[in-house]
Order: sequence, then C-alpha cells, then structure tokens
Amino acid sequence: MRSVLWRGPHFLIGVIKMELQQIIDKSHRIVFFGGAGVSTESGIPDFRSVDGLYNQKYDYPPEQILSHTFFMRHTKAFYDFYRDKMLCLTAKPNKAHYKLAEMERAGILSSVITQNIDGLHTAAGSKKVLELHGSVHRNYCMDCGKFYTAEDILNSTGVPKCTCGGTIKPDVVLYEEGLDDETVTEAVREISQCDTLIIAGTSLTVYPAAGMVRYFQGNDLVLINRDKTSMDGSCDLVIHDKVGETLDKIVIKQR
Repeated sequence: MRSVLWRGPHFLIGVIKMELQQIIDKSHRIVFFGGAGVSTESGIPDFRSVDGLYNQKYDYPPEQILSHTFFMRHTKAFYDFYRDKMLCLTAKPNKAHYKLAEMERAGILSSVITQNIDGLHTAAGSKKVLELHGSVHRNYCMDCGKFYTAEDILNSTGVPKCTCGGTIKPDVVLYEEGLDDETVTEAVREISQCDTLIIAGTSLTVYPAAGMVRYFQGNDLVLINRDKTSMDGSCDLVIHDKVGETLDKIVIKQR
C-alpha cells in the first residue's frame, strides 16, 4: 500500500508518470467513481458549502430544502433554491470529463459512476454513465409523466407546471428518497468486476453511494481528492490534487 501526497510540480510528474500512469497502462477494466469535486472544476459549486449569499437568501439548510418532504410541502421555495443553486446549465465539461471519455473510447474504461447530477460526463462524450443521484436534464410531470428539459425548468417561474396541470419534478434523488435499484445494481456490478477503481472528487461521506466502494475486489484502488479522506489509508495510491489536472497528464497508449 502506498500513499502519495502531491506538494509541487516535481511530485506531480513523479506521481502521474511513475504511479498512476503505470496503473493505467496495466489495467484492462477501469471504473471511475466521481463526486462533487469533479464538477467544481467546471465552476459548479458544492451545494453543501454554505456561503454568505446563501445565508442572506434562504431560511433553511440545503439538506432540508433538497428533501422529499420539503419539495412536497414547500415546492415554490424548493424551486427558488433549485434554480439558483442546482441548475448550472452554462457549465462545460473540464479536463477530467474529456479524459474519461477518451479512456472509454480506448476501451480501458468500463464505466463512469457519478454522484453528480449535471450531465457533464455525457456532454463530454462518455457513453456509459451511471448517475446515482439522477440528472437535472430529466424532469417529469408527477401526474402524466410528460418529459421536460432542464431549460424548461430554468425558464419557468414559481412551481413549474405541466400542460396537464400537474407539478413537474426533477429526476434527481432528494434526501429521504432511495436510489434507483437498477442503477445501484449496475454500479455494484461494475465496481466488483473492474481491476482498477479510481475514486475522485469525493469525501466518501454520502451514503449509500459511498458504501459501494467495499465491493471492489480488483488490483488497484486509486483516490484523487483535494482534501484527505477516511479512505486514504485503504488505497493503493492517493493523490491530493485537482481531478482534472491529474487525469489530464495520463497518456492513453494504443494496445
């Protein structure tokens, strides 16, 4: 077991070229498990970070607003927060998203498992993306099931309504709601069958998603995260740096 903390460009070159690159080169089935830290590099803030502006505008903590109970009881207040904090439709994929899509095209990345709801992996070209917490790009009428885009929600006011009069709900997993069974089953299968698992941009504190890591039975467990996590001591390689800058240094070799 080896743990590496990057503290400068010389360390970065050493870690990427000698450690991570070697792991990538020998891997045949890689799975990427990503969290909010992947999207923050695209300018999407982590909604859990409560700033001064948030304190001035909202009377409830984000975890309460983004709950099923709050959505049902205070739907307008939910959408006020949702449009302001969760719909970042001008955000573009970053280096991490594009490198992962490249790895998939090369046949070495089996899938991306993400806790993010922004759809940036798909926008970057990834084909197999398992969205554990859903996507802002899918919205459905709670009465008739009609589909609506994220742009429809962003451009609406108050509580968005369907043409049938029903309330539209984002296809995202709120607090008090369970994850989609099929998505979870496929994510566990992917993790249990890969030879390398790269965990990135997550503190591994959001359950049940974080618990999926225990199904890994492969060779190399890699963790890329800006801050230390409780998993650092259990990984084969730990890199404390930005996800995009780290993955961008990987060279995908022809096989």
